Amino acid sequence: MPNEPIGARLRALRQASGRTVASVAADAGLSVPYIANLENGRGNPTTNALGRLASALGTELSIEFSSGPPVTTGPTPQSVVKLSRSKRFRATAAALAERSGQDSQDVAARLISACVLLTEALGHEASEHDWWRVLDALVLIAEHPA
Repeated sequence: MPNEPIGARLRALRQASGRTVASVAADAGLSVPYIANLENGRGNPTTNALGRLASALGTELSIEFSSGPPVTTGPTPQSVVKLSRSKRFRATAAALAERSGQDSQDVAARLISACVLLTEALGHEASEHDWWRVLDALVLIAEHPA
């Protein structure tokens, strides 16, 4: 998401790929505390570090300037973390990605970000069954656009 904080985006990409901070750190040649701090909104990464993280996560670094309002996201709720680690979630993200012609990891990261924003809007965590209803609705919308 264009205006999403870097840390939240990194965490969403990492979780969507089912990876640990340690495995990403090893692939990127960065320390675990450095990446953990970035994911928690602390630190100022260089473009070099972000490029290495993007490569380790199987995506590309894209930098853009936007005049839109920033989107704030907090920590990823445990219900969303659990959801993102399931086979069904990955299969749903892959199906949505195939329909839209987008990268599966990117779609998964966007789904996680959307779930975090929904949690913030609701003011509480949704249940696992609620998340499946949300994802099923998104699949239906993707299959039958207006």
